[in-house]
Amino acid sequence: MIYFPPLRRLLLPATIFLAVVVFYRSSFGITSSFPSFVLHPPPPPLEGIRIPISDLQPIPLPAANATANHFPPESKFFYDLSEGNNSFNSTKSYLKPIDNPALQILWQCPIQANRYTNHIRVSAVVRNITQIPPEPLKPEKRIFWNPTIISLPYWAENQYLVVSRIVTDGNHQENVICEANICYLGSGEDAKAGEKPCTEDDLKLLGPAGGMRCASPPISLNVPPTPAEQCYGKFQTYVDVPGFHDPRIFWSGKGEPLMMVNTQSRYACFGLWMIDLRSLLPPLQNLLASSPAHPSLVPLKSYPTLTELTRNPPSTRSTIEKNWLPFFTESGESYIHYDLSHPTNTSIRGRTFAKLLGNGFTTTNLTDPLELPCLIDEDDKDADPVKRGGTWHQATNSLRLILCNRTDPKCQASDENTVFFAVIHRKFPNYLDLPLRYERYFMVWSATPPFGLVGISKHPILMANETVSGWTESQNWDDDPVNVAMVAAFKEKHHIVRDLLHNTTTTSNSSSSSQTTISQEPYGGKPYWAYFTYT
Repeated sequence: MIYFPPLRRLLLPATIFLAVVVFYRSSFGITSSFPSFVLHPPPPPLEGIRIPISDLQPIPLPAANATANHFPPESKFFYDLSEGNNSFNSTKSYLKPIDNPALQILWQCPIQANRYTNHIRVSAVVRNITQIPPEPLKPEKRIFWNPTIISLPYWAENQYLVVSRIVTDGNHQENVICEANICYLGSGEDAKAGEKPCTEDDLKLLGPAGGMRCASPPISLNVPPTPAEQCYGKFQTYVDVPGFHDPRIFWSGKGEPLMMVNTQSRYACFGLWMIDLRSLLPPLQNLLASSPAHPSLVPLKSYPTLTELTRNPPSTRSTIEKNWLPFFTESGESYIHYDLSHPTNTSIRGRTFAKLLGNGFTTTNLTDPLELPCLIDEDDKDADPVKRGGTWHQATNSLRLILCNRTDPKCQASDENTVFFAVIHRKFPNYLDLPLRYERYFMVWSATPPFGLVGISKHPILMANETVSGWTESQNWDDDPVNVAMVAAFKEKHHIVRDLLHNTTTTSNSSSSSQTTISQEPYGGKPYWAYFTYT
């Protein structure tokens, strides 16, 4: 049997011990060299960093509300139209972009513009994209549109990532993503690495030119909803439409797979937001971490969550923001190209872009105040009524182009041989002010600060198999030598028929009917190759 003495026997010794401790700590000073009841010396006092208050500058700290963290730019960063001469408020000299000899080929185009449509037709073929994978589990009834793509690393099983919008009932927005490949026609001598021969099923969906096809069923991209803080008037109905639209995917200068989306804004009605695709598609993180050259080394996420991009200062923001164009320098710095227009009394912005500072914050406009506008708005008197009242807006992501032959061992990127380029649109409205037609142009700008414009194509661009709405088939293909020969033979045949009819006695009604048929637009040339008209 275990015996425990009563606790009251310990009460007196415990009381005496506690009294001694209290008396000792209250009666004697405790020095740092002999601290009581501490078995190790204390840490030395912190020296700290002492800066006189007079030396501190008034540095603004990040604010929770991004609107309060923006400051208006100097007046020199805006066009001055007071004299009506589109000049700038500045006395500094204009820093001209580097005159690159490799660009000389662009100053004189060897291709003549179509005499009817004014387009230049290039040799590249536009191909279709389908989100219907091989051997789908069920018939696909959804309609996909507005795709955006990026290439995957060379060690990936498939070649590309494709993000597309889905046509909905208008009460919500929906977007899907899939991995995809391009199929080729013929022997495949010109096929790129990873491309596969087109099957009959591919051609049934993509058309005779082949194209890009999802390798697996597309999956929905789930992006959290965002609030709409300032949707008023005709934009009030947009508040309750969930989901994002007009996504664009691209690689950042640091190697991050990013997606920029258009959705409800904290500062306006609709704005632009950025997110790393790895946050939405975890297998993409594993793919990047499996690099044969640098396994497990992947770039950190600058946008791990949905982050709204801003325009600085707040007074320059619009109710609906869209079509911003990101570009990245070789060192990895990020910029946003906001506007691209000819400065007029109704649009004084001209060209504006800013540097991304992090968390969606940006600098003020960095456009050289003395940069001369490259865009011209002179179509109000155009003979084609559809081309009156057009506006410029940005269309695609940017690409950094190194102007040297990649087979040249000395081909290295430098300030002298590197430029950015992107596709921009000239948009023409109908009588309801809705988009009627888009015309495609190329824009080139310097890859070094202040990123001045180098040039913009003089004529709108068509791909080899595209046609333009608003003109007949024979007018569309007037610039094609094969088609010209076929049309000439067609006309010659009709001339012979006309001469025979002229020398034959017929009734007036019969003659009138024949002349009406012969006077119609003769066309015996190529049909529409593309499934849709881009412009």
